[in-house]
Amino acid sequence: MMDFSAIDLARFQFAFTVSFHIIFPSFTIGLASYLMVLEGLWLATRREVYLQLFKYWLKIFAVAFGMGVVSGIVMTYQFGTNWSVFSDKTGPVLGPLMGYEVLSAFFLEAGFLGIMLFGLNRVGPRLHFMATAMVAFGTALSGFWILSVNSWMQTPAGYAINEAGQFIPENWFEIVFNPSFPYRLVHMMLAAYLTTAFVVGAVGAWHLLKERGNQGAKVMLSMAMWMAALVTPVQIMAGDMHGLNTLEHQPAKIAAMEGHFEGENGAPLILFGIPDMEAAETHYRVEVPKLGSLILTHSLDGRVPGLKDFPREDWPNASIVFFSFRVMVGIGFLMLGIGVWSLYLRWRGTLADTPLFHRAVLMMGPTGFIAVLAGWITTEVGRQPYTVYGLLRTSDSISPVDAPAVATSLVIFIVVYFIVFGIGTGYILKAMGKRPGGDAQGPEKGEPTRAAGVTPAPAYADEPKPAE
Repeated sequence: MMDFSAIDLARFQFAFTVSFHIIFPSFTIGLASYLMVLEGLWLATRREVYLQLFKYWLKIFAVAFGMGVVSGIVMTYQFGTNWSVFSDKTGPVLGPLMGYEVLSAFFLEAGFLGIMLFGLNRVGPRLHFMATAMVAFGTALSGFWILSVNSWMQTPAGYAINEAGQFIPENWFEIVFNPSFPYRLVHMMLAAYLTTAFVVGAVGAWHLLKERGNQGAKVMLSMAMWMAALVTPVQIMAGDMHGLNTLEHQPAKIAAMEGHFEGENGAPLILFGIPDMEAAETHYRVEVPKLGSLILTHSLDGRVPGLKDFPREDWPNASIVFFSFRVMVGIGFLMLGIGVWSLYLRWRGTLADTPLFHRAVLMMGPTGFIAVLAGWITTEVGRQPYTVYGLLRTSDSISPVDAPAVATSLVIFIVVYFIVFGIGTGYILKAMGKRPGGDAQGPEKGEPTRAAGVTPAPAYADEPKPAE
């Protein structure tokens, strides 16, 4: 690692930690809503299977939520240790936005999480359902603020620059609802719901392969496949709209994603190739004529920009963005195929009785996480060489740190993360392997362990009273 510069190591460290972190929120955002739906269905129908599934997934949610919080805290420290100049320049804008996330979303989650986890047999089903709904709303609200922060870094708006070179707010509405935020919010939230749906579907498929008549597994698979069939087409349309927005505000990113070095009218869609940044050319192109312009401009003769339209020092790394984008899109169409297949089987009445389909769904279980990671790589690498697009370069954002110091902390992060989160992930997989049935128990089973200090009132109440 000593052959890398401090900025390369700092970027890799942040990429490593954010990659671990994004896995958990992309799961818990969808899982919190799924728990709310399960509990709502149980209240409406009183079918025991919904309550059993609620308890089954509640424990998994608790562990994943905890790991998401821990991994998120680590990232914030890097703003001070590795990116202090970025923090100083953008703090007046981004600091309040991240503070709003804590004061609204995180406090809301923390306030109701204990009731959700331990209160089902203590506060009554309706009040408990409200707590579950508040946790689900809190996770979505957290995503709202974090995506607003990231979107402002991609498409900054509503700011001014003071004499110290800091970004200062002028219009908070324009800052929060910056040009790319609505598209990015919809795209990411749908991605979280699809990620959760395919995990739930994979668990249901796994148990159906082992026990064909498991009612809980049938319900899980059915609900997950409804989500896949209905939401995936919406996600593809949202991705198309997001791409058009990116073409308007970050055209160099689009050029890198599409592998175009030369801008042209009637541009082809490059299905496969190997971008060469040195030669400024994409080798071994497999393309469909005119389709690139049709998708991006909705015209066969529309102009698609190329990287050569921009100064070379402003080029994002097309070698990475080109492939990460195709991984994300490819997984999206695989999800669409699974959704269509599920509709066909549902129409035939064999959704729960087709082992080949169950194996396919099982294999698709982790693909949502892969697609989310690929999408974030596309977004963040495509923004380079800027931290605030077009205004603050990455090279001007780093702290005055030495490469050996960053390398040491990076090695520590790698070791600790793989141990801690490896254990947590193993626990989640073990919990998923348990049979979803009448023996499923949520964290609320049993009385909570009493902390130090025992109230003696019950004992005194049983003692005979002294004679008058």
